[in-house]
Amino acid sequence: MWREVLFWVCAAGSVATGVAVFRVDSMARATFALLASFLFAAGTVLLVELTYLGVLVILMMVMEMVIMVVFMLMYMMNPAGLMPMSMVHNKKGSLVIATGTFVVLGAGAYLIDWPASDAPRPADPTMALGEALMGPKMLTMIVLGLALFATIIATVVLATNRGRYDRYGDRLDRERPDDPVRGGL
Repeated sequence: MWREVLFWVCAAGSVATGVAVFRVDSMARATFALLASFLFAAGTVLLVELTYLGVLVILMMVMEMVIMVVFMLMYMMNPAGLMPMSMVHNKKGSLVIATGTFVVLGAGAYLIDWPASDAPRPADPTMALGEALMGPKMLTMIVLGLALFATIIATVVLATNRGRYDRYGDRLDRERPDDPVRGGL
């Protein structure tokens, strides 16, 4: 009983925060709404006892959205992506496409005769899923992860040409900074 209640809470939360992505008025808020939507979706994956996949979705989405916010803070012209802006383009066209997609997928979920299998469940479905997803490619994924992490660090280092000591020098207790660039920050 509690699983069903939790499933519907996660489903409703995922849809509500997914809608919020297009209702909030800034990129940063939309990013965190999208993160919440993914976390609710990961909750439903955890409910079907796919722990590895659920935790993987949580970790990937948290890191992806946080990195996206960091890049918005660095590169957006408006302060931190918090200035009001429209998150929806071609409103009528996107509404038609989204409604049509929802109807087709919903009809497919209810009208298709889903196959039943008599095969026994594996003893550890998480392990079976991990082996099916990664197989012999685990080393490749680890190296790829390190390469992506190094790329992120390099991008941040190259994007910031000033450090914390550029404004105050070694005397951080001084009242007024000696800014190398006019305008303070």
